[in-house]
Amino acid sequence: MAQGYDYIIVGGGSAGCVLANRLTEDASVRVLLLEAGGSDRHPFIHMPVGFAKMTTGPHTWGLMTAPQKHANNREIPYAQARVIGGGSSINAEVFTRGHPSDYDRWAREEGCDGWAFDDIRKYFIRSEGNTVFAGEWHGTDGPLAVSSLNAQPMTLAFVRSCQERGIPFNPDFNGAVQEGAGVYQTTTRNARRCSAAVGYLKPVMHRPNLTVRMNVLVKRVVVEKGRATGVDIWSAKTGSETVHADQEVIVTTGAIGTPKLMMLSGLGPAAHLKAHGIDVQADLPGVGENLTDHFGIDIVAELTGHDSLDKYNKPHWALWAGLQYLAFRTGPVASNVVEGGAFWYADPDAATPDLQFHFLAGAGAEAGVPSVRPGASGITLNSYTLRPKSRGTVRLRSADPKDTPIIDPNFLGHPEDLKTSVEGVRISREIFAQPSLQKYIRAVRFPDDSVQTQAEYEAYARAFGRTSYHPTCTCKMGSSDDPMAVVDPRLRVRGVDGLRLCDSSVMPSLIGSNTNAPTIMIGEKAADMIRGNH
Repeated sequence: MAQGYDYIIVGGGSAGCVLANRLTEDASVRVLLLEAGGSDRHPFIHMPVGFAKMTTGPHTWGLMTAPQKHANNREIPYAQARVIGGGSSINAEVFTRGHPSDYDRWAREEGCDGWAFDDIRKYFIRSEGNTVFAGEWHGTDGPLAVSSLNAQPMTLAFVRSCQERGIPFNPDFNGAVQEGAGVYQTTTRNARRCSAAVGYLKPVMHRPNLTVRMNVLVKRVVVEKGRATGVDIWSAKTGSETVHADQEVIVTTGAIGTPKLMMLSGLGPAAHLKAHGIDVQADLPGVGENLTDHFGIDIVAELTGHDSLDKYNKPHWALWAGLQYLAFRTGPVASNVVEGGAFWYADPDAATPDLQFHFLAGAGAEAGVPSVRPGASGITLNSYTLRPKSRGTVRLRSADPKDTPIIDPNFLGHPEDLKTSVEGVRISREIFAQPSLQKYIRAVRFPDDSVQTQAEYEAYARAFGRTSYHPTCTCKMGSSDDPMAVVDPRLRVRGVDGLRLCDSSVMPSLIGSNTNAPTIMIGEKAADMIRGNH
């Protein structure tokens, strides 16, 4: 195998797949894509309902947080993908982009020139292949398929209950107005998941200038005389080797993997690196700082009948669902479970929604979420603070690349986050109390009726909140006068030539929605900057 490449992309997740596609459009450019995980052949990956099986298991890294001191010192499961396609292969397929003001904040307040919504809207449009919506807010020809669900009856009851609560119907969270309740658009096509691997990578795997290697551990970026020249890798097939990049090394291993690899490469806070015996190539104090994530809190209700997807936990109904999907690509297997949602206000004076809700047409669908009693059916409503003020860290456990990092999201570390989160639980309860849902509900089991006071709500949030799988900002971009900025607005690592970071780690602050579509947008914009088209 040729050892010379123009670009080495480390990480075959959402942004990595985008870059592999876009950079190899130029037939003269040689690209190597490296992925620590394996293929996406598992059938659960491609069935929308399979999301519920993907939050643990062999396609994740099996990470846990450090004890969360503001959440009862719990160690919380922290799902990060270990498979081609990254998070887009195991997520709930929810397609939201965030509020335009999120990106305007990046540009106008956080030193990221060129990242205002008017600057990056074209990359959202370019990436999107929407089957229903078109116009100035949507693309219809992009590689990332986006479809509208044929929602379950309980999801439609949820949307009606939101309207009864005073939250208006919104048919398109990615249009001119974000606030309201409705059915999510999903990254699916013909009732199959459209991950970044499916949409971007697989259609170009035949290109002779693209090499994809899976099950490869990247141990470090090689930095010589202030320039990234390649990577040291290890695989079971070939052992250890060094691969060279003539132009750039591009790191797209996510908000946990990217700071870990940077620090292993001697790029990070000097004192932390020295404590682990790592030679400092560049003192970058912002690497591993500023970790920001959504802290989701679930409420769960038991139903009087079997009107949710839990009905299909019974073997004969599961068989029927499987046959329906195989024959017609319809039914419960075509559901992403997280079908409905809302953007609304904890603070009625807020300029933009400060809460997001995800409705699951089932109970106990994800790791760490309470279920209802055996044999019963349930529904779940999750809420989280959209722009938390808490900041956490990613740190090395050791200098061994095989060791998992120490992840401390510092959930609820700011009192405002707790206040907003509690209001999300209150509103969730109010939605469940509306007529359209109440007629199906036997009882709300979590939290039960004993939770009434502010202190009891706060205790519930600390006891049951969890990650919503949106870690960001651990190698944030910013202006040259921001000492914590790791990359400049062109995503180039400060003080190191030939090295870019192009994933959710570079976000200067968390956007107010799910993060897969924004990460793909970052990959699209990065490709233009690398190719000199921007």
